Amino acid sequence: MPALIDTPEAANRLARAIASDLSLYNEAKIKEGIENDTFFTVLTEEIAEGRAHYESRVDKKLVESTNFFDRALVDVILARKGHIKSKIW
Repeated sequence: MPALIDTPEAANRLARAIASDLSLYNEAKIKEGIENDTFFTVLTEEIAEGRAHYESRVDKKLVESTNFFDRALVDVILARKGHIKSKIW
Protein backbone atom coordinates (compact mmCIF):
# COMPACT_ATOMS: atom_id res chain seq x y z
CA MET A 1 0.00 0.00 0.00
CA PRO A 2 1.45 3.42 -0.92
CA ALA A 3 2.25 5.92 1.81
CA LEU A 4 -0.45 8.46 2.63
CA ILE A 5 -0.13 11.90 1.11
CA ASP A 6 1.01 14.28 3.82
CA THR A 7 1.71 17.57 2.07
CA PRO A 8 -0.94 20.17 1.22
CA GLU A 9 0.40 20.56 -2.32
CA ALA A 10 0.10 16.86 -3.12
CA ALA A 11 -3.33 16.59 -1.48
CA ASN A 12 -4.57 19.54 -3.52
CA ARG A 13 -3.19 18.00 -6.73
CA LEU A 14 -4.96 14.72 -5.98
CA ALA A 15 -8.25 16.48 -5.23
CA ARG A 16 -8.04 18.40 -8.51
CA ALA A 17 -7.17 15.24 -10.47
CA ILE A 18 -10.17 13.42 -9.01
CA ALA A 19 -12.45 16.36 -9.80
CA SER A 20 -11.05 16.45 -13.33
CA ASP A 21 -11.87 12.76 -13.78
CA LEU A 22 -15.38 13.34 -12.45
CA SER A 23 -15.82 16.12 -14.98
CA LEU A 24 -14.44 14.05 -17.84
CA TYR A 25 -16.57 10.97 -17.22
CA ASN A 26 -19.83 12.63 -16.13
CA GLU A 27 -20.34 15.48 -18.58
CA ALA A 28 -24.05 14.80 -19.20
CA LYS A 29 -24.88 14.53 -15.50
CA ILE A 30 -22.92 17.69 -14.75
CA LYS A 31 -24.78 19.60 -17.46
CA GLU A 32 -28.12 18.33 -16.16
CA GLY A 33 -27.19 19.17 -12.57
CA ILE A 34 -26.13 22.71 -13.40
CA GLU A 35 -29.14 23.39 -15.60
CA ASN A 36 -31.57 22.14 -12.95
CA ASP A 37 -29.66 23.28 -9.85
CA THR A 38 -29.32 19.65 -8.78
CA PHE A 39 -25.58 19.22 -9.26
CA PHE A 40 -24.86 17.65 -5.87
CA THR A 41 -27.96 15.46 -6.01
CA VAL A 42 -27.34 14.15 -9.52
CA LEU A 43 -23.69 13.41 -8.73
CA THR A 44 -24.12 12.14 -5.17
CA GLU A 45 -22.64 8.70 -5.84
CA GLU A 46 -19.78 9.94 -8.01
CA ILE A 47 -18.82 12.66 -5.54
CA ALA A 48 -18.98 10.20 -2.63
CA GLU A 49 -16.78 7.75 -4.52
CA GLY A 50 -14.29 10.49 -5.38
CA ARG A 51 -14.24 11.76 -1.79
CA ALA A 52 -13.69 8.22 -0.47
CA HIS A 53 -10.77 7.76 -2.84
CA TYR A 54 -9.29 11.12 -1.79
CA GLU A 55 -9.68 10.34 1.90
CA SER A 56 -8.12 6.89 1.47
CA ARG A 57 -4.99 8.41 -0.03
CA VAL A 58 -4.51 11.52 2.16
CA ASP A 59 -3.39 11.67 5.79
CA LYS A 60 -6.45 12.04 8.05
CA LYS A 61 -5.09 15.18 9.75
CA LEU A 62 -4.73 16.88 6.37
CA VAL A 63 -8.22 15.79 5.27
CA GLU A 64 -9.71 17.21 8.45
CA SER A 65 -7.81 20.50 8.33
CA THR A 66 -8.36 21.39 4.66
CA ASN A 67 -11.20 21.57 2.15
CA PHE A 68 -9.20 20.70 -0.96
CA PHE A 69 -11.71 18.18 -2.28
CA ASP A 70 -14.70 20.53 -1.99
CA ARG A 71 -12.73 23.41 -3.50
CA ALA A 72 -11.66 21.19 -6.38
CA LEU A 73 -15.29 20.38 -7.18
CA VAL A 74 -16.04 24.09 -7.44
CA ASP A 75 -12.82 25.18 -9.17
CA VAL A 76 -12.37 22.28 -11.58
CA ILE A 77 -15.97 21.42 -12.41
CA LEU A 78 -18.41 24.22 -11.65
CA ALA A 79 -16.24 27.24 -12.46
CA ARG A 80 -15.35 25.75 -15.84
CA LYS A 81 -18.99 25.14 -16.73
CA GLY A 82 -20.10 28.77 -16.55
CA HIS A 83 -21.18 28.57 -20.18
CA ILE A 84 -24.04 26.20 -19.28
CA LYS A 85 -27.29 28.11 -18.91
CA SER A 86 -28.51 27.95 -15.34
CA LYS A 87 -30.72 29.83 -12.94
CA ILE A 88 -27.97 29.61 -10.32
CA TRP A 89 -25.80 32.16 -12.15
